[in-house]
Amino acid sequence: MKYSILTYQVIAIISFSILSVVQVFLVFNTYELENERYRFAEKSSLNEYYSKIITNDKLFPGGQYIIDTILNRNIPRLGELYKNDRPAFEIEKQKVCDSVFTELRKHETVGTILSDYKQQKNIKDSLDYALAIESLDLLLEEDNYISLYNKKQKYSLVRAEYQLPEGMRVGGYLKNTNKQNRTTGLSISIPIPGTYKIVFSLYVDTHNRVQEVISKMMPVLTLSLMSLLVNVGLFYITFRNWLRQKKLSEMKTDFINSITHEFNTPIATIAVANRSLQNDKIIDRKENIHSLSGVIQRQTSRLQKLFGQVLELTRLNELTLQKEAYSINSLLDEILLDYHLNLSDKEVKLSLHKEANNDTVFLDRFYFTTMLLNIIDNGIKYNNRKIKEITVSTSNNKKNIQISIQDNGNGMTEETKENIFKKFYRNKENEQEQATGLGLGLYYVKQSADAHGWSLFVDSTPGEGTTFIITIPVQ
Repeated sequence: MKYSILTYQVIAIISFSILSVVQVFLVFNTYELENERYRFAEKSSLNEYYSKIITNDKLFPGGQYIIDTILNRNIPRLGELYKNDRPAFEIEKQKVCDSVFTELRKHETVGTILSDYKQQKNIKDSLDYALAIESLDLLLEEDNYISLYNKKQKYSLVRAEYQLPEGMRVGGYLKNTNKQNRTTGLSISIPIPGTYKIVFSLYVDTHNRVQEVISKMMPVLTLSLMSLLVNVGLFYITFRNWLRQKKLSEMKTDFINSITHEFNTPIATIAVANRSLQNDKIIDRKENIHSLSGVIQRQTSRLQKLFGQVLELTRLNELTLQKEAYSINSLLDEILLDYHLNLSDKEVKLSLHKEANNDTVFLDRFYFTTMLLNIIDNGIKYNNRKIKEITVSTSNNKKNIQISIQDNGNGMTEETKENIFKKFYRNKENEQEQATGLGLGLYYVKQSADAHGWSLFVDSTPGEGTTFIITIPVQ
């Protein structure tokens, strides 16, 4: 049983994990798509606006003048060094590039361009940007470009903090640059010797892009989370009900097996006694007839009791109490006296301690008596002691009257205590061979206590005995 339940649990966990992974994958793809399309129209509009601003210019208004001023005066020297002294050329180009980049950073005006754009488009969000040069090449001869700067390389004589993966940062403080926020990418060149080619990009993004994308995805995220929770809830309910049905099915099977055994034993005994009564040699002696009729009477009583228990089971959910006022101490005296007279086991010691003073209780005598006898029966049935002791005591305070039934029997584990009031339950681990029954006694006890509105508490230690405490509110 444990193995099969564990198997179902493992399968359920694997299935739920697969479902979760699929959900995460779908949500992630949705996020990526939403992120890629985020402000797509605004990005196109900004690209158009920025491209118009720098028409016939580079990077920002005045950027071309800065580059031309520095490069034009250094192109002849760079060309000469490139032809005659390559190591010196490598050093000199870095110095020239550092001068160009430094001046561009001092005079860049992209922030002003974006402010004007936001004002025109009535955009309230804050915009971060990054302006980066990806490459700068010098054309000394036709179709022969010489690299002065390329973002794929690192240059020791150029400010290291501005050399980033997207290129040489000459403006802005946008931390994360990617293809989603790359607004403009331009490559400008004039194919004439003595000129240069420059490739640069502008990245623009809102300050809280991730939060805004997630906020747009909230319906999808909410539905995804709800679907997972619903699936978990349905699985939990289904699995719990399955366990209950499985346990109920097993208990019903045990009940059928038990009741078959319980009914067959007295029937077989009656049949043997009846055959014996048909034997002339046996019935010639009068004492044999009395003995056999006694066997039949006892087994018939046992059958009647079993039938009564089964019939009572059908009525437990509809208990109709006929309450009258009784003195608990006096009623317990009568019940224990009758029980003791019918005991076949002479090694049972019954004791009653009457400590309750105000002991008047409204109860149904029949159900109370049956309830008490079932508890006592269990205390004797599940008891390996040579002298079986049952101690019944009463006590009371201003609010309650308590009846305690204590035995010195086998006791119960915590697992058994949790199940003893369930229909058909029997503890098979410590069950004695002579302990018979249908597993309905304590179930009946609990139903009767609930019908009266009483509380029932069980205290038990394996090997030391069990105590049932019935608490009755004072009326």
